[in-house]
This record gives sequence, C-alpha cells and structure tokens, in this order.
Amino acid sequence: MSKPTPISGFPEWTPGQRMIEQFVLDKIRATFELYGFAPLETRAVEPLDQLLRKGETSKEVYVIRRLHADAEGAGADDQLGLHFDLTVPFARYVLENAGKLAFPFRRYQIQKVWRGERPQEGRYREFVQADIDIVDRDTLAPHHEAEMPLVIGDALRSLPIPPVTIQVNNRKICEGFYRGIGLTDPEAALRAVDKLDKIGPAKVAELLAQTAGASEAQAKACLALAEISAPDASFADAVRALGVSDPLLDEGIDELVRVVETAAEHSPGLCVADLRIARGLDYYTGTVYETQLRGYERFGSICSGGRYDNLASAGAVSYPGVGISIGVTRLLGLLFGAGELSVSREVPTAVLVAVTSEEQRTASNRVAEALRRRGVPTEVSPSAAKFGKQIRYAERRGIPYVWFPGAEGAPDEVKDIRSGEQVTAGAGEWTPPLGDLKPTVG
Repeated sequence: MSKPTPISGFPEWTPGQRMIEQFVLDKIRATFELYGFAPLETRAVEPLDQLLRKGETSKEVYVIRRLHADAEGAGADDQLGLHFDLTVPFARYVLENAGKLAFPFRRYQIQKVWRGERPQEGRYREFVQADIDIVDRDTLAPHHEAEMPLVIGDALRSLPIPPVTIQVNNRKICEGFYRGIGLTDPEAALRAVDKLDKIGPAKVAELLAQTAGASEAQAKACLALAEISAPDASFADAVRALGVSDPLLDEGIDELVRVVETAAEHSPGLCVADLRIARGLDYYTGTVYETQLRGYERFGSICSGGRYDNLASAGAVSYPGVGISIGVTRLLGLLFGAGELSVSREVPTAVLVAVTSEEQRTASNRVAEALRRRGVPTEVSPSAAKFGKQIRYAERRGIPYVWFPGAEGAPDEVKDIRSGEQVTAGAGEWTPPLGDLKPTVG
C-alpha cells in the first residue's frame, strides 16, 4: 500500500492539539450553560432545497449520493446534503418540534459542519462550530440581540487566546438607509457593501451601480454609511448627520444603540458599532455580528451571526430567532499555525506505574486501579524492562511521575522524573499537585 496522501481542508489534530480542542470546547460549553442554553444535536444531512434557502451557492454543499442506488429512493438521496452550518438545521428542528419546546427556546449546539470551499489558512471543508440561538413564537424581544455578545465575550474570555472585538451592525439601518436614498433593491446593495473589505470602495461603488442600480451619489452615500464606526452609541449621531430618514432606519438605530450600551456596561470595549458589517446571508433581518481576534484581523471573523425573522415559519406561525456561532476549528487552526497554544503534556496520564517483573504485573495493576479510583490518570508500564528504560518511556510520553511498587513488604515510592525527587507514597493517599493532575493549556 502506498503512503496515504492528506486531503486538504479536513484537519486531523495531533493528540496534544485534540486535548487543547477538548479544553476549549469544555470552556465554551460551560459558559453557554451558565447563560441557560440547553444542548442539542441535529442530524448531519438536510434536504438540499432547505440548505439552499440560506442563499449559499450549491457548490458549497456536499451532496450525499448512494454508491449503489436502486431505482427506489435514489432521487431522494440525491437531494440530501451535509449541513454547512447549524442554523438551518436548527430552524428545521424548531418547526418539527415546536409543540414540545418551551419558548423562548435557548439552545447551544457543538457539531461538525462541511463546506466545499477552497481550503486555506483558517478555512476548512470540515470543521467544528459552537452555536447559540434563542427563538420565540411570533415575536422575539430585541433585548435577546443585546445578550448574544455578552455570552460570546465571556466564552472567549475564558480561553487562553488574544482579546476579541465584536463588530455589530443592524440590517434595518442599512436597509432603511438604502430605501431612504431611493434604492429599490436593498438586498443587492447589502451584498455589494458586504464585499467592501475584499474589493475596496471603488469596486463596491461599481457593484452598487451594476447590481443595485445606484447612481454615483447613491453609491457615495452607501459608502459614507459603511465608513461609520464607534465604540459607543455616538454612531447614531453620525448616521443621522447623513440626513437620511426612514422609519426602518430609526428602528435599527434604536436596536443597535441598545446592543452597544448593554455590551459596554457588561464589558467595556467588547463591542464596536461598525456599519460596514452586513453579513452576506439573505435571511438576517436585524442585528448582525462579526468577531475579530486581535492580531489575526486579516483572516476575518472567527465568530459571527445575527437576527433572523423568517428562516423558521409554518403557515401563519413564525419563529424568529437570533444566533451566533464560534468557528472553533478556524480559531484553533489560526492559533496552532502561529504556535500560540500549547499543552503541558501530550497524554492525560499523570502516573506511570513501573513493573518489577511480569510475575509482579498484578501488583502494579492494583496500584493503578487504586490511583484511578481517586481520579489520578494512570497507566501501567508496557514492559518489565529495567527501571531506567521505564523512566525513559515515561519521559518520551511526557508523563511526570513514575510509581515503583515496593518489593517484599517495602513501601511504594513515587518519583517526579522532572526534578528527580522520590518519596514514599501510598496509592490510597498520594495525589499529584493539582497542576500535574491533568494537562494544562496555555
């Protein structure tokens, strides 16, 4: 068999990196639960027509096809795709289970998703997202939009990563402004402005003219709105100074002021009102969020989301929601690539119990069992080699302690192989220092 070739875009972390990922997920999960979000997991596949409701292109969806399709069911399987985010599956879940849910429903979801895009640093075809959403029946109070940055700020602040800034905007501001200046296709204008960071103001102006029918003056006004940014509610004065009026614009300003002021009270400096943030996904209707990792801004957002009113609806009943998603794999991939995250050891094992001889392996097993019962991660040496060789095995594995069972009634001893200190110990009482009990992430 020839040597396997890696498939780009499908990361496989080392054991140490996987331990860091688990640590990160545990911290995120704990924060989500502190805010009352309940766990949920949905299936990996969804009907293709449902996936494409979000406005994504079909080339990004991995379609599921039977290898040996029979006549019956082949067409149905052709219409299934792997989900590329967790919001669309969640909306479907709400519709299917609305009669069993207590509203407003708060859920978190940590799962893999798949996208058929070009892999590059921080962007993958298979990756983990950590989502929170709040949905309600018929109406969703705006204060839920102000809560999202608080949860994410606390979750990311609990991790050993650089500080983040959450950029916030409100689609009502943009849409109301575009209507106020006479544009008849606000969604096309939003999609054009969303490309500002990628193609620059001049190209966006051209795109506004081509796709939204904007005149030169209208394009200039759109760009002037997008230039507004402030760490506080002063952005509202800057918007009003542009001299455009529209009821939807006023509503959006009021909602965004609430988001910014709530975040400033909870965590000064966490949120910035940035009116160039549009989010290119069609279903957002209110506040939108993007999150920049300090020092990694060139890679784009590591956490994003927004308010949606029409994604989940059944007849006359709708379930508006607001959600935000941390790109966990994206975040870790960037930090791993920069060597920013490390773990104190590559294995969970804190103690290696040495084996005096194969005839005495049972005695070593009893020591290991006693330590494990007390929560000490322990393994038994794979061979009864000379103690020096067993110690070297522990060193290679990064295991900090080696336990030596006492011979012929002598007491057991445990050795810190980093310092060389060796002391008498009993498996029923001895515990390593807290910092050695489990690997630490830094």
